[in-house]
Amino acid sequence: MAEPKVRDGTVSDRGITFFVALALFAQESTWNFYDNQVPALLREHVSSAAVVGLLMGADNLVGMFVQPWIGNRSDNTRTRWGRRMPYIAVGMPLAALIFLLLPWATSLAALVAVMFLYALVANSTRPLAESLVPDFIAPERRSRATAAVKIATSLTIIVASLISLLVVDEHPKGAFVIPAAIMLVATAVLVAKVRDSRSPGYQAAETSARTDTKARQVLGELVRDPDRRRLLLLVTVLLFGGAWFASRSLITPYGMQALGLTRGEAGGLTLPSGVAYLLACYPAALAAERFGRLRTMAAGMVVFVVALAAGTVVQTATGTVVVFCVAAAGAAAFTINAIVALWNLAPSSRVLGTYTGLYAVTWYLGGFGGPALIGAVVDLTGWAGMLLDIAVLASLAIAVIARLQHLERRTGATPAEQEIM
Repeated sequence: MAEPKVRDGTVSDRGITFFVALALFAQESTWNFYDNQVPALLREHVSSAAVVGLLMGADNLVGMFVQPWIGNRSDNTRTRWGRRMPYIAVGMPLAALIFLLLPWATSLAALVAVMFLYALVANSTRPLAESLVPDFIAPERRSRATAAVKIATSLTIIVASLISLLVVDEHPKGAFVIPAAIMLVATAVLVAKVRDSRSPGYQAAETSARTDTKARQVLGELVRDPDRRRLLLLVTVLLFGGAWFASRSLITPYGMQALGLTRGEAGGLTLPSGVAYLLACYPAALAAERFGRLRTMAAGMVVFVVALAAGTVVQTATGTVVVFCVAAAGAAAFTINAIVALWNLAPSSRVLGTYTGLYAVTWYLGGFGGPALIGAVVDLTGWAGMLLDIAVLASLAIAVIARLQHLERRTGATPAEQEIM
């Protein structure tokens, strides 16, 4: 890929897409390697799987508080570097250095402390790089950029797996250097090439009235606003996020209990669907530009629901793999466009970072609550109906987005909002 052209700090749409993808690729490389290898470090100190799971899930809890706060703080920041880059320039290298300390922690207390520090700092950079997309790119082009970013972050699963496979056994501590180095290199590139003070979003915020907007004010305005579209969109994200995470996190026990597979065989059921998701990302962006984001999201959710419902009827290993491939392609239509739709409904460019944080919190809440809810239903009804249970939860999301589409037709949309219909 040719290096994006940058003149006097101004970055093209294609250029900023590349830089955001690079930043998130670097961040997610460390996160995926963290998920792969930190449980093994914890197991050196504790034997309880429940404790390991609790400690591994704590980063999401930290993120629920940190991400909206840092997004809002960056919205209210004004420097010659911009409002996102100062935090990225400091946060990413600091996260990389803390990441390097993980395998050197010699006690459980030290390891947990390093994990907390990493979660605190790394979560503070997550929404900032993604917020550069709406800062630089016009609403009608944001889905393509988001698709490229999603593809880049999805590839980090492969990168983390390769590092684990090829390096960890021989160099268990040195392996942590590779993701950290990727993070440092990406930071250097961003610092050298990107000044978000030149972005249209920053310029619009700079020319508006200079009053800081607190995160609680943004949330209060969203809840009280008689226009319920933004709130309904977040409810849709919560419900569909719950269905998506349930379909991923519970598939291994489902394969073992409902399909009679071994643990390894059940764990591999979703691998082809990861490829299907990657292949569907860019077409999902093009479909949104052609037919509208809400329509594309709704269609993708319908595909997801129908596929999982069909999986309840055809309960074989091969059938489940096919079902999950189709469902993942449908899910891509939602995940690529939902954050863009929320950006485009934001009341102004001054709160784009805060809205990115709100989206992340809602998605994580779905990831926390969805598997727990579906697991409780499975306890009552059995594993055989799990895919149908998830389909029902996703159907609730479809009902909410149908209501949102009704409001969209009834409410006069601004030109910036009309393209999400």
